[in-house]
Amino acid sequence: MEKKTFYITTPIYYPSAKLHIGHAYCTTIADTIARFKRLAGYEVFFLTGSDEHGQKIQRTAEAQNVTPIEYVDKIVASFQELWKRLEISNDDFIRTSEPRHHKVVQEVFRRIRDKGDIYKGEYTGLYCTPCESYWTELQLDENGCCPDCHRPVEKVSEEAYFFKISKYADSILKYIEDNPEFLEPKSRRNEMISFIKQGLEDLCISRTSFNWGIPVPDDEKHVIYVWFDALTNYLTPIGFLDDEEKFKKYWPADVHLVGKEIVRFHTIIWGCILMALGIELPKKVYGHGWLVISGDKMSKSKGNVVDPMLLIDEFGSDAIRYFLLREIVLGQDGNFNRDALIQRINSDLANDLGNLLHRTLNMINKFQKGVLLESVGGTEIDESLKNEAAETAREYRVLMENLQISDAVKLVWKFISRCNKYIDETAPWKLAKDETQKQNLSNVLYNLAESLRIIAILISPFIPTTSRRILEQLQLSQDIKLEDAETFGKLEINHVVGKPEQLFPRIEIE
Repeated sequence: MEKKTFYITTPIYYPSAKLHIGHAYCTTIADTIARFKRLAGYEVFFLTGSDEHGQKIQRTAEAQNVTPIEYVDKIVASFQELWKRLEISNDDFIRTSEPRHHKVVQEVFRRIRDKGDIYKGEYTGLYCTPCESYWTELQLDENGCCPDCHRPVEKVSEEAYFFKISKYADSILKYIEDNPEFLEPKSRRNEMISFIKQGLEDLCISRTSFNWGIPVPDDEKHVIYVWFDALTNYLTPIGFLDDEEKFKKYWPADVHLVGKEIVRFHTIIWGCILMALGIELPKKVYGHGWLVISGDKMSKSKGNVVDPMLLIDEFGSDAIRYFLLREIVLGQDGNFNRDALIQRINSDLANDLGNLLHRTLNMINKFQKGVLLESVGGTEIDESLKNEAAETAREYRVLMENLQISDAVKLVWKFISRCNKYIDETAPWKLAKDETQKQNLSNVLYNLAESLRIIAILISPFIPTTSRRILEQLQLSQDIKLEDAETFGKLEINHVVGKPEQLFPRIEIE
């Protein structure tokens, strides 16, 4: 039987500066979904990367007396370092400056031009360099500035190529209306429907006022303009031009995960490009919310941009991942707050999970020389723990399939709390003092070790390092599958567990 495939992407990030915690949030979500799908037996392709062209990069590089590629090389290396430290398990990293991508973008341009959907014209517009966006007078903010970043716009007039988006307006509107699962959450879908109904203008897709970009085929004084180049990245690594079998295997993408501010490009512009190419649209575009810092939107000018590298240095990657996944409901804006992070580390990671592992292994080592003995019979309390383990694994699968990640994290922690309560209810230290309770003691310790095995599997998409460490301390294989968590009782009799090591030290608050 062929494995089911799953293709997930993040946006490709713009290397105008170092990445902040918002980028880390988006990539952690995508990584968690990818890890879950692998755990569930899918063949996964997970893509992230960098969007490297454009006037803004060219100007920044000139100001620093370096070439654009020298400038982006350095920043992109910092992206890749961050993803490594956050344990991001991407299968490819696409850079739009790579030759493999240039070929794809030029071929896409050629095919759409040959179809008559690209024409040459004159463009006059108000251009915001930092956002790489054109605006009409009506769209500017009250100060006549860019409505997105509120910085001044420049009047630009030049010869340009245009893509006939207007031709596809009715088709893309019908597609979004007929396929509710294509764009989530629902609020973003409604925004896009009303945006299209206001009318779509043809899209300017080339520029002549700078040259840091992919040349237009047969007209090299033009470079292909940002979104036409950037969005095509999703086709490049899965063999659009050079590996038909691979392309068939992974396209259409299952999920494009993007920030809510770029949903328009990923649904309307990308949808129209694909329609013009005669290629299926992605199955889902998911627009996640923003990360606000203690209630305030992150911005460089406010000086409240949080550097994820520094957080990882201080707290470790799993603590950061856990906080982002648990605290923020996918699709809504979320609040990042240092005090809340420390509180989560202390209560959920050190107390609930760390203590459960430590107490369990300690007792198995102390009362049974580290050996798991046969579990026979059992009390009502034992049965209720086993039932909850099975119920948790079942519900977890459903939540994760529906991208309800925050709920899935909470569900697993509810089971962790149940295990801690089970220790208090069964009091193994008392059972150990009574010879007649030997079987009961064996049962309780077996059930706890087995619960930890299941927990280690379920948390592996969220906090992979911690999952590995739990399996190591239980002396179990790292080769895990989701179905292994759905059966209680897989630990072998006479299995020997390891010695406990602290997972998360408590953080003292001054």
